[in-house]
Amino acid sequence: MSATAVHSLWTTAAEPITKIDAPTFEYGQMAPTLIVVGAAILGILIEAFVPRKSRYHVQMFVSVVALAAAFAAVVALAADGYGTTKARIAAMGAIAVDGPALFLQGTILLAALVGLFTFAERRLDPVVHGNRVDSFAAQAASVPGSESEKAAVKAGFTTTEVFPLLLFAVAGMLIFPAANDLLTLFVALEVFSLPLYLLCALARRKRLMSQEAAVKYFLLGAFASAFTLFGIAMLYGYAGSMSYATIAQVVEGTVQDVNPALADTMGNDALLLVGAALLVMGLLFKVGAVPFHMWTPDVYQGAPTPVTGFMAAATKVAAFGALLRVLYVVLPGLRWDWRPVMWAVAIVTMLGGAIVAITQTDIKRLLAYSSIAHAGFILAGVIATTPDGVSSVLFYLAAYSFVTIGAFAVVTLVRDAGGEATHLSKWAGLGRRSPLVAAVFAVFLLAFAGIPLTSGFAGKFAVFKAAAEGGAAPLVVIGVISSAIAAFFYIRVIVLMFFSEPRPEGPTVAVPSPLTMTAIGVGVAVTLVLGLAPQYFLDLAGQAGVFVR
Repeated sequence: MSATAVHSLWTTAAEPITKIDAPTFEYGQMAPTLIVVGAAILGILIEAFVPRKSRYHVQMFVSVVALAAAFAAVVALAADGYGTTKARIAAMGAIAVDGPALFLQGTILLAALVGLFTFAERRLDPVVHGNRVDSFAAQAASVPGSESEKAAVKAGFTTTEVFPLLLFAVAGMLIFPAANDLLTLFVALEVFSLPLYLLCALARRKRLMSQEAAVKYFLLGAFASAFTLFGIAMLYGYAGSMSYATIAQVVEGTVQDVNPALADTMGNDALLLVGAALLVMGLLFKVGAVPFHMWTPDVYQGAPTPVTGFMAAATKVAAFGALLRVLYVVLPGLRWDWRPVMWAVAIVTMLGGAIVAITQTDIKRLLAYSSIAHAGFILAGVIATTPDGVSSVLFYLAAYSFVTIGAFAVVTLVRDAGGEATHLSKWAGLGRRSPLVAAVFAVFLLAFAGIPLTSGFAGKFAVFKAAAEGGAAPLVVIGVISSAIAAFFYIRVIVLMFFSEPRPEGPTVAVPSPLTMTAIGVGVAVTLVLGLAPQYFLDLAGQAGVFVR
């Protein structure tokens, strides 16, 4: 072949580009996320330019204003009909603005705001060298026990970077359940995971344990991210598109214009099944479902308790939102394949979490296994594959997140010389030493157990009812048995607090600032309101239960 022939081959193939279309971006509908991202970037600038003495107050102010403003933006969008009649796809097909997205974003923002109050708490630890300190390391970069750490503690340093880190995590969580293509889903996953890995390593007390928790979380999270990415690549190979709607059309066989280059792979069901399995596996890791739960107890125990509370609440909400959207929007045509697998996962998660929790002696590990059991209960609602299934999961997530943050906030109050007293034996007789704190914790435990007149009962009832109507009655029976097993260890803690003799060398209950009191108060209020009068919120979740495609 002559040089001129080759030359003509690769010059005539390219079409001349006349103009590149500018991207369209709906700033109004993306406002909640943009506000939080803007505040997070501002938080980094505050770290660079504001004097160290003022940083804590400035960061706190910016974070509270940002989360409140973002929540107001979500409410405004919902009031404007974007959750129902005006539901649409924004940001050039990357983000869905619909009922489930707005409901979950509102829940995440409120949970983050309550969690932020526990982050900012500075009255629980004794004053060090005349400075009030919070739950986070004086200087994260210094080696535990080193001279530089001692110098940082003496100088009264605090890690105020936790506030922008929290905001970045929230920004990722807001996009995660609203993502409408696989690439956006993955970017959001990384944006909220990386700040959490860092936050887990920043405990002031027990720093080595905290760093170990962060490394475990990071390594297992990296594995899960890799599986997710591999699944995304396979689904792209199968459908020739990252868009949820296009993949769903290819699965259902209703796609209109097929790219000839992709026509050969489109019918390859192996790519679809393996890709879907890997993608869902990555989401189940974030949810903390068995058998992808191994990180949960270690990370919950090692991370600073305010971070554990925030992570346990907000991550579950975001991950279940994303899981719902993937199963209901992308893979409804694959329902007969994924439902049996989800049945198995839900059963082992409910039973595994409840049974292993009985053997725990540390209160944070006990709550971790309890959260695994709750992931199983929520999966029962996901399996329902009905509109009621979606709304019951939304309601359960909203109820669960506030109980969780409240419970971990109470854990921060019970202290001995070494910091938080998390061993169960230390909690014996707490009801006599501090009746109010024990009573509040008992309310949260009863809500976790699903006792009537608490939000936990309303949530479980809604989820099990949806599952039963969706043809998963055997699952409900197993769920009720698991709830009974779980109730045993919750009630056991209540008995330990109220009916055991307090130890003379037992822990004290620290008096918190109004910040933690607010967090615990909101938790109790939500638990009781959603338990006594759940109908309004169930209706709200019902209206928000329709995905846009």
